[in-house]
Amino acid sequence: MVQWTDFERATIQDVFSKMDYESVGPETLSRCLIVYPWTQRYFGNFGNLYNAAAIMGNPLVAKHGKTILHSLERGVKNMDNLKDTYAELSVLHSEKLRVDPDNFKLISDCLTIVVASRMGKAFTGEVQAALQKFLAVVVSSLRRQYH
Repeated sequence: MVQWTDFERATIQDVFSKMDYESVGPETLSRCLIVYPWTQRYFGNFGNLYNAAAIMGNPLVAKHGKTILHSLERGVKNMDNLKDTYAELSVLHSEKLRVDPDNFKLISDCLTIVVASRMGKAFTGEVQAALQKFLAVVVSSLRRQYH
């Protein structure tokens, strides 16, 4: 079981409470698909992903980016039970969608970059450490179904 300090809990809740899901979600997934183009193979039904402009303007990418953030919000609300919180989502991604579990780490790295760019100087080392710890535990919870 992961132990969270009061600072980590407060920081993670603060970051997500101030996050603009409508822009951060799409920017995060777009960044992932652009920087790591092999991740596009899971989004074949999203239409035109041929270049950065097409990806950034794709409404299905934007919608799924927001979905990812809302899923993370569930984790923020259930920090002491992340494995159970993400059990169903883990099965979906591992068994039905066959998503490479390494992609969860890539998307979390992209989210960290986007959050840092939005927060500016407020994104201190301590804030980054708390956010990345949370994301690492979420990624670990999502990976648990993979064998």
